[in-house]
Amino acid sequence: MRLATIGLLDLSLSFVAEVVAFLAMVLILARWVYPPVIRVAEARQRSVSEQLRLAEEARTAAEERLQEAVAKLNAAQSQAAEIVEAAGRSAEALRVELRQRSEEEAHRVVEAARDDIEAERRRAIDSVRTEMADLVVSATEKVIGQSLDLGRHRRLIDAAIAEVAQGADQR
Repeated sequence: MRLATIGLLDLSLSFVAEVVAFLAMVLILARWVYPPVIRVAEARQRSVSEQLRLAEEARTAAEERLQEAVAKLNAAQSQAAEIVEAAGRSAEALRVELRQRSEEEAHRVVEAARDDIEAERRRAIDSVRTEMADLVVSATEKVIGQSLDLGRHRRLIDAAIAEVAQGADQR
């Protein structure tokens, strides 16, 4: 049944029904789907911020350990210099040994701190990737209104996230 014909637009009851259905769908999504998705995303953002804060604290602690190691190295060097003045050749050998140990310890502390920082960074990124994949699958299921093949979609989402991460890492 035609209501009117205006230029190229043919107004019919099916067109009006489609417009009404579309508006109803937009209202339903705006009322019941989008607010929970936004709340979950904001909670995740707060969680990531907290994880980044903890990673920064770990980095600060690692830098403090490095400074302590440098202070220990300086103290060992001073002690070695005094031994050299007091004991001659025997003291010189002892000073070299102490210096090597201090440098090795400082190197180990620095490497451990770098490993800790990198591990925290990777855990934060993995956590964000996993949560993002879950949010996308959940939002897609709500919008479509049916269950999806979770395994296949998770692989696709993980691949897409990995591509984005590689692009970000290359910058």
